Amino acid sequence: MENSELVKEINKDMAMVLPGAISLDELQAQLATYINQLIQTDFQKLIMLLYRIDVSEPKLKTILHQQPQEDAGKIIATLIIERQLQKIKTRQQFGRRDDHFTEEEKW
Repeated sequence: MENSELVKEINKDMAMVLPGAISLDELQAQLATYINQLIQTDFQKLIMLLYRIDVSEPKLKTILHQQPQEDAGKIIATLIIERQLQKIKTRQQFGRRDDHFTEEEKW
């Protein structure tokens, strides 16, 4: 899968404007920068974004406690990317299943 679908999802969910042709490392770096900015200036907005994207709060807390020396923005960016990839994969899996039904079965 190319990153353009991932970038599109992140742009939509986080109200960002990232270019479609971006490497995964650059995506993570730009996302981490934005998240660190939110940590400093609008923590409530960050919490709402994480809730909307459905990042696991227990997983986030565990990783932050296990790696206190690591950049929090980078950790959160990684979790956001992982979650978005999971959602894309799920959509692709369940989107294909509809093709196996006849028009009568779909009703």
